Amino acid sequence: MSTVPTPSSSERLIGLWLLICCLVLLALIMLGGATRLTGSGLSMVDWRPITGILPPLNDQAWLRVFEMYRASPEYQHINRGMSLAEFKFIFWFEYAHRVLARFLGLLFIVPLVWFWLRGQIPSRLRWPLLGLLALGAAQGYLGWYMVQSGLVDEPRVSQYRLAAHLGLALVIYAGMLWLAVRLLWPRQAPSEAHNRPRVFLLLLAFTGITILSGAFVAGLKAGLIYNTFPLMGDDWVPPGLWALQPAWINLFENPTTAQFNHRLLGLSTLVLVLLITGLGLRHTTTPGQRGALYALLALTSLQVLLGITALLLHVPVVIGTLHQGGAVLLLSAVLVVGHTFTPITAPRFNSLTAS
Repeated sequence: MSTVPTPSSSERLIGLWLLICCLVLLALIMLGGATRLTGSGLSMVDWRPITGILPPLNDQAWLRVFEMYRASPEYQHINRGMSLAEFKFIFWFEYAHRVLARFLGLLFIVPLVWFWLRGQIPSRLRWPLLGLLALGAAQGYLGWYMVQSGLVDEPRVSQYRLAAHLGLALVIYAGMLWLAVRLLWPRQAPSEAHNRPRVFLLLLAFTGITILSGAFVAGLKAGLIYNTFPLMGDDWVPPGLWALQPAWINLFENPTTAQFNHRLLGLSTLVLVLLITGLGLRHTTTPGQRGALYALLALTSLQVLLGITALLLHVPVVIGTLHQGGAVLLLSAVLVVGHTFTPITAPRFNSLTAS
């Protein structure tokens, strides 16, 4: 049996750097959730990637950005009469979100250039890291593309663009975390019986689809209806699930259907995790594998509990933000489980992205 590969000092540094980027991205995703829940996402009506780093620094500057906001559909249709002090509250949420996104970009780019120039990035990592950089640049544009949808006519961000924005953030997060854990904790399963990539991919797909369905719930404000559980109102299956035509559009534009689907997917993910944990614990032999399965079960249960609590309380900002952060932590647990059950079987890292 081949030995477990030992990461070099450069690989450990790169892995730690990527983990730090993951932590900042987790905070950014949670801040994005808080921005949406406080109704702050449309408070900045322009996009200046370079010069936009500075906030208004005097009364004249504040009045200028406030006047720009007062010309927007959100002010005209929803927040008419808002005071400057109230505007500052929502402005700072969106501003913090954009600044943290820029900080994450620098946190990724500067060390990447440093490692690259010092020749510390192995050739097998170069394309994955460049791919993450390209996705990060696309994410910046996609964020503004999402905001633009609420600056014309109807003051509401498109749920399609919101789901795309969150989905791309999760892809970037998953890519960084997967590379990091494969670099920092290379491992080898005791036998081929423990290598179950198909089960891992099924769980990953279920988790991803469930999280994205939550983006449609958020975009349609579907969490503010049917604030009961387990029933939706007085029914297990509420009326109006297929009220829109064509029928498929209900999946993405009907708030009732969006909430019903998210409930169903969330509970189905919990059942799948229970089955995987039960079966996995019967065949695991390492503490790492057992710990990963217990963490997965605990985070899944917590996420379901947070979702139910948010629903019953009409989605308060704190609980809703924690629910969004919990989704990212659950995705992390799925990836760690995938890592612990997917060995690197060669003495050296032949492929960090192989499953």
